[in-house]
Amino acid sequence: MQKAAKKKPPTIREVAARAGVSMMTASRAINGKALVSAKSQQAVEQAVKDLGYVPNASARALVGSADRRVALLHSNSTTSAYLGELLLGALGEAPQRHLHLVVEQCAPGAFAKEIVDQVSKAHVAGVILPPPLCDWAELVEALQARDIAVVGIAPDGDVPGMLAVGTDDRHAAYDLTRHLIDLGHRQIGFISGNIRHRASARRLQGFRDCLADRGIRLDERWIVPGDFSYRSGLDAAEQLLSLDTPPSAIFACNDDMAAAAITVAHQRRINVPGDITICGFDDTPLASAIWPALTTIRQPIRDMAREAIGLLGAHFSSQDDGAGEEALGRVKLDYQLIRRQSDAVPSRH
Repeated sequence: MQKAAKKKPPTIREVAARAGVSMMTASRAINGKALVSAKSQQAVEQAVKDLGYVPNASARALVGSADRRVALLHSNSTTSAYLGELLLGALGEAPQRHLHLVVEQCAPGAFAKEIVDQVSKAHVAGVILPPPLCDWAELVEALQARDIAVVGIAPDGDVPGMLAVGTDDRHAAYDLTRHLIDLGHRQIGFISGNIRHRASARRLQGFRDCLADRGIRLDERWIVPGDFSYRSGLDAAEQLLSLDTPPSAIFACNDDMAAAAITVAHQRRINVPGDITICGFDDTPLASAIWPALTTIRQPIRDMAREAIGLLGAHFSSQDDGAGEEALGRVKLDYQLIRRQSDAVPSRH
């Protein structure tokens, strides 16, 4: 007599489908994460009960092993403030996901293969790539070829097989530019970021689009290059404030450069915001530590790192439960315009 085939235990994918939520939400609910709404939490709990789902205990034990180490890679073009926020978010979330976080720096000028070899020696199962590494296609492909899961922080577009988390840089820059225009500014300078970071181009595009939509002529002399560093912000601000007709407002592509612009204004005895408005982007701790405190876009850097760890955790769980790799894709987080003391109506019109 032929034995009946043993029924496979339910997977997290089946729980998610029954609850009508994404696999990420189901994973969060099962692990007691606060980011899940009460309605979704209840739906997932009911689905778990109905299906008799039990998290894979052996797989969870493996999560704490060397095979489940994850690496945060960074390059010399990642500012310390940005990296610090990423680290705080990742370090806080990794233990919750039973993952061990290691930090690896990419040597300047290193080839993709060298970086992958470096990561492989660290015995990691997943890698988080902040900008500009997330847009290095050769590196992403080389990591994937070694079966290393990859999460990009704010990549420029969708990459096959790569998980991603980010915000809408173009729209955020558009909103900040609109805020300056609504204050009455028409002569607005822009300090761009590192050209290797696609986010810089997206922010510049948002700036240009808003001016065009409002019918405001852009003097190209008011767009000056920076590289996200404080030093580049000093040079860019000097260039802008030395113009025969300097702008009445400066939009810097990050807080470091905005802080540098405020320093230059102070040195020139130009009142901020009485004589000139200066705004930044990111809302790193520096934004509220200087005087005057910066009006800026709050990019949820820590939350992006937390979500990146969460994506990796869900990816590993789906593998352990036999759910495959689909539907884990991309997380988009909201930004906020934070108004502080560095902006005001223009003193001249």
